Amino acid sequence: MSTKDFVEKDYYKVLGVPKDATEAEIKKAYRKLAREFHPDANKGDSKAEERFKEISEANDILGDPKRRKEYDDARALFGNGGFRAGPGAGGSTFNFDLGDLFGGAQGGPQPGGFGGGIGDVFGGLFNRGGGPGSTTTRTQPRRGQDIESEVTLSFTEAVDGATVPLRMSSSAACKACSGTGDKNGTPRVCPTCVGTGQVSRGGSGSFSLTDPCVDCKGRGLIAQDPCEVCKGSGRARSSKTMSVRIPPGVSDGQRIRLRGKGAPGERGGPAGDLYVVVHVGDHPVFGRKGDNLTVTVPVSYPEAVLGGEVRVPTLGGPPVTLKLPAGTPNGRTMRARGKGAVRKDGTRGDLLVTVEVAVPQDLSDKAKEALEAYREATADADPRAELFQAAKGA
Repeated sequence: MSTKDFVEKDYYKVLGVPKDATEAEIKKAYRKLAREFHPDANKGDSKAEERFKEISEANDILGDPKRRKEYDDARALFGNGGFRAGPGAGGSTFNFDLGDLFGGAQGGPQPGGFGGGIGDVFGGLFNRGGGPGSTTTRTQPRRGQDIESEVTLSFTEAVDGATVPLRMSSSAACKACSGTGDKNGTPRVCPTCVGTGQVSRGGSGSFSLTDPCVDCKGRGLIAQDPCEVCKGSGRARSSKTMSVRIPPGVSDGQRIRLRGKGAPGERGGPAGDLYVVVHVGDHPVFGRKGDNLTVTVPVSYPEAVLGGEVRVPTLGGPPVTLKLPAGTPNGRTMRARGKGAVRKDGTRGDLLVTVEVAVPQDLSDKAKEALEAYREATADADPRAELFQAAKGA
């Protein structure tokens, strides 16, 4: 992706969110679109695959606060590829390709950043190195693409961690031509840009502006006999399966970044990153609240009134016994320490046990007689007296 594309693309429009959208709104929009256009759900649909790439690219920028600020600042400064001069220039606009502004010595922006930074902008404008006519030959390594993938874990796998296989497709050096783009592996240096991948054109006054070379599409090389597989581009789709370790304690919707596990770079450039979005299934017994697990345990009425010991199940371990105090009300929550999810530091959260007084649906005659006797013995106690008293005083 060139810097010109970075500035001109409207990532907010790609995700269908307003410019003042919150992080939660951006995340929600991305997840909805990613599921709709994911390649696994649209096998053989090239348009859906391209749409998925756009959605992932937009989420990489807008989903990261730092990258989003850089993007917003760049859009505000450069608009749609035009550099607006100050008042002293009469308000004129110089339209030029922004591809050289942020690339620095690396020949292109890194995703989510501006290469050498804003301080390098004016060095490029005033012809400081690179391009035909310069004594400095600029190499142009390119960083590989970031790859987005998804994985669904069971509730237990998310708590304990798991190693899962992921099959990924990305752009890599074409194996048929070894990335040269030439059928015989003998491309020639582009005569237009002399191998730099960029051409200079006259600007206004002291300005010398650069654009990607249209003849070699910025590669610096031209295939004499274009490879039939990659059509001379030197890049082809590559699929591979790799084992990825998902750390314990991940939550539903969490996005994990694995540095250097994305698509390989070009001309010695670093590989991109792999982003894995985790989806977690439900559990029939346990729930989760941060690092703590939750469980609801039914108790009998006598246990709640008189107290006692209650056995409670744990996730993947032996049951624990909790002491139930006499007079425990319905809905009270107790804590079994160290029986929750794994934290980042390796310790575990707690198991939050909520008591639910069970009301029997069928009673024997003996049980009914006992309850009738209890009702007669407590007839003078009105549990709603304070309720009505408070209602009158309000």
